[in-house]
Amino acid sequence: MTTTEPSLSEAGSAPRPGRRSTPAIAAWLPTWDLITTKNLEIRKRRGLMITMLVLIVVPTVLVLGLRLLFHLIDSRTNGPAGSPVVFSQLTNLTAEFGFIAAAALGAAAGTTDLSEGVFRHLVITGRSRLALYLARIPAGLAVVVPLFALAFTMTCLVTSYEGIPNPTTVSLYGVSAPAHLDQAELQTWLLQNPQQVANGFLPQFAGDPGPPPPAQVRSVIDRDIVSLYGNYSSAEITESNPPPNEMAKIGLWLELEGGIGFLVGLGFGSLTGQRTTTTIVLIALEIIVTPILARTQIPYFIDGQRLIVGIAIDQLRPAALAPAPGAGVGGGPGGLVFGGRGALGIPAMPTWAMISVIVGWIVGWSGIGAWRMMTRDA
Repeated sequence: MTTTEPSLSEAGSAPRPGRRSTPAIAAWLPTWDLITTKNLEIRKRRGLMITMLVLIVVPTVLVLGLRLLFHLIDSRTNGPAGSPVVFSQLTNLTAEFGFIAAAALGAAAGTTDLSEGVFRHLVITGRSRLALYLARIPAGLAVVVPLFALAFTMTCLVTSYEGIPNPTTVSLYGVSAPAHLDQAELQTWLLQNPQQVANGFLPQFAGDPGPPPPAQVRSVIDRDIVSLYGNYSSAEITESNPPPNEMAKIGLWLELEGGIGFLVGLGFGSLTGQRTTTTIVLIALEIIVTPILARTQIPYFIDGQRLIVGIAIDQLRPAALAPAPGAGVGGGPGGLVFGGRGALGIPAMPTWAMISVIVGWIVGWSGIGAWRMMTRDA
């Protein structure tokens, strides 16, 4: 007597004795086993995991490790390992390299089944193609999120416990003003120091041997106090170690940057079916296209520039990571969501538009990737 075993598709669809069948409405949802399997497939790609570590974690380890070592060897010559400048530079570096690494991971997750020739075998098992795609999202984010968190946690710890003390003054346009002033106190201090104000804030009076006319100084201060206080606040944030609540905002922004990179890479990779092409295009988007469009306003194309997700992410960049206008570094005003103040060289978009661009890229590329997998020939 010959017996035949049920096929994979039958085994996956027919309910076992004593078990309740899964409702058809949930067939598109990925199971926990499917998610963990995809996560294991990603982690088993050693070359890809090494690349992720090198781009996200290793720069932070090297910079902070060397600074800690130099400070330990000669603390008089080498200052503390942590500082607001180092914190900002390392976090921005993690964001840039992390986006590229996350995009490469997403491209690999979206094309591995095709490149290894197993997509057809996955389809004939009877599993939902949508479930196969959706399983890649938590499986990949489970790799991206911890790596970003590890690198940022090291930066926060060194800045908090091995960093310089917060300054008592704020450098703004070459003038050292006391820290922790509100708008009224800053206005009073400016009026009490007209010569410093003239040299730093009023170039038309700079270099005059005598004190500037008090009436003109008061007129300029009263007129521009709102913008002056905004620049003062930005400079104070930039020159100080971020408090815990600001670090939490920066950490969430950093995870958002990595998550978008992965989701865009996953969707674009699923669309093209080619890992190398997807990775090259997204690298060019991150390090070439986005910086150009963020710094240069193209006539009659400002709304088109704002459709780039990197522009919206830059506008959302927390204030501690954006250069202050009065600190000698150029930077335009940005959004105020979660304390964001991006270093854009173009007019900022409304907050609702910024959120719409970010959500649109996440939902749009996820939808495109899922649609391509559902319609691809097996």
